[in-house]
Amino acid sequence: MNAWKQKVLCYGRYNPCSSIRLLGAHFRLMGSFTEILECRQVRCTNEAYFIDEAMKHETAPLISIIVAVFNGKATLQQCIDSVTQQTYPNKELIIIDGGSQDGTVELLEENSKKFSYWISESDGGLYNAWNKGLAQAKGEWICFLGADDYFWDAHVLTRMSEQLETLTPNIRVAYGQIMVLNRKGESLYPLGESWESIKQRFKKCMCLPHPGAMHRRSLFEQHGTFDESFRIAGDYELLLRELKNADAMFVPGLVLVGMRQGGVSSNPAASLLMLHEARRAQRMHGQRCPSSPWVLSMLRVYLRLLLWRMLGECLARRTLDLGRRMQGQPAYWTKT
Repeated sequence: MNAWKQKVLCYGRYNPCSSIRLLGAHFRLMGSFTEILECRQVRCTNEAYFIDEAMKHETAPLISIIVAVFNGKATLQQCIDSVTQQTYPNKELIIIDGGSQDGTVELLEENSKKFSYWISESDGGLYNAWNKGLAQAKGEWICFLGADDYFWDAHVLTRMSEQLETLTPNIRVAYGQIMVLNRKGESLYPLGESWESIKQRFKKCMCLPHPGAMHRRSLFEQHGTFDESFRIAGDYELLLRELKNADAMFVPGLVLVGMRQGGVSSNPAASLLMLHEARRAQRMHGQRCPSSPWVLSMLRVYLRLLLWRMLGECLARRTLDLGRRMQGQPAYWTKT
C-alpha cells in the first residue's frame, strides 16, 4: 500500500471520494497561499506608488497664484474655486482686495481658510495689488489672475508643472493659451501662439497672453516688481525687461485660463490707453520709433472711435464684426 493510502486510512477506510476531497482541500490551501502572495505583491506595488507620488509632491515646485480684486464679488468665487479645485497639490492662493464695498470682503472672510494670505485695503491699482501679493509669495513659480479670470479646468496646474520641471534655469516665463469669454461667460476664441511665431512681434506689441502665465521667482529678483506708474500695460513692460533678450516657453494645446471681456475692456478708449502705455514701455526699453504694427493698431482704434461717434455704440459694434467676418475672424464686438 502506498504512502498516500496509508495516510488516508488513518482517518478511516480508503475510498476514492476521500482522496478527491483531500486533493480539493490541498489545492484550496495552495490557492489561498497564492492569493496571499498576490495581495502582498499588490500591496507592495501600491505602497511603492504612493511613496513615489509623495516624493513627486515633495519635489514639485510651489506655485503661487496672486489674485487682485476690487468690487468683484460677482465673479470672484468662481476664480477662488478654480484654484482650490486644482489637482496639483503644491500651490498657494494670495488675494489682494483694494477695499471693496460690494460684499467682496464678506466673501473673502467666508473663504479665508483657502488662502495663504489675503488683505483688503485701499491700493494704487492693479500693479500695486500684484506687488503686494509678490511680497507674500513663497513659490518658485508665480502667476497672476484678475477676479474675472479662472483656471480653465482642474488639471491645468498639473499639466503646466510637468512642463516647468523640464525647463532650464534660463527660461523664466512659460505660458499657454487663454479662452476669451464674453460677459456671460460664453467662449469666443482661444488666444495664444507659440513663442517662435511671436518672438519678434512681441517687442512691437503685447501678443503674449498674461493671465495664468508662469514667472520664475528669479525673474523678479533680477528685474524687480511691476512698475506702478502703469495702469493697464504694466505686465507688458515687466515682460519686456525679461524677453527682449531671453526666450519664453509655450505649452501647446493647453488652455490655462478663461478671461472675460466686456464693458471697459472692449471700449476703444481702453484700447487707446493700452497702446499709449505700450509705446511708453517700448521707449523705456530702447525702441525710439514706433513699429508698423503699433501704428496700424492705433489707426484701427481711431477708426473704432470714429464709428462709435458716427453710428452709435450698437451699430458700430455690428459694423466692426462685419469687418471681422469678412476677414474670416469670429465675431467679437457684438459678443462683449
